[in-house]
Amino acid sequence: MILYVVIAVIVVLVIYLIVQYNGFVKTNNMVKEAFSTMDVYLKKRWDLIPNLVEVVKGYAKHEKETLNQITSLRTNSYDSMPMDKKINVNQQLGQGITKIIAIAENYPELKANENFAKLSAELLKIEDEIANSRKYYNGAVRKLNNKIQMFPSNIVAGMFKFKQANMFEVNTEERDNVKVSL
Repeated sequence: MILYVVIAVIVVLVIYLIVQYNGFVKTNNMVKEAFSTMDVYLKKRWDLIPNLVEVVKGYAKHEKETLNQITSLRTNSYDSMPMDKKINVNQQLGQGITKIIAIAENYPELKANENFAKLSAELLKIEDEIANSRKYYNGAVRKLNNKIQMFPSNIVAGMFKFKQANMFEVNTEERDNVKVSL
């Protein structure tokens, strides 16, 4: 009788481990899918930026610092960056894009430029898509991190070395209003 109880407990534990492990795999894959979705929009923005910078350069020659900062962020190949670096670089690019849009406000002829208007409209559309995909990504990361941190699934996470993922967060500088002085 005791043997049956021990076997039943072992079977229940094995089933629990299998269910928990599969749940971690599923949630981890959800985080990867969410990042991949966001990555598509980040890449679109990445490819759009040089065109936007070139149009703005013609109008805002004395804004070279902002334009050079954005250009230097793009010196690395986007596809070869790891996930965390893509997040960090895109946060910095977001700050630069905000400054470019603020610069455009001070140049009526730039705002009227057809190329700039098309590029900025496309950029705004991409920024909205990025914001939506960030929400999805952060939701998937929250779900994974909760499973990793909460008892008893944290025991299984530790056994199989599942790691927490980083949220895509707005840094302190992005929370402040952009100040452009000419």
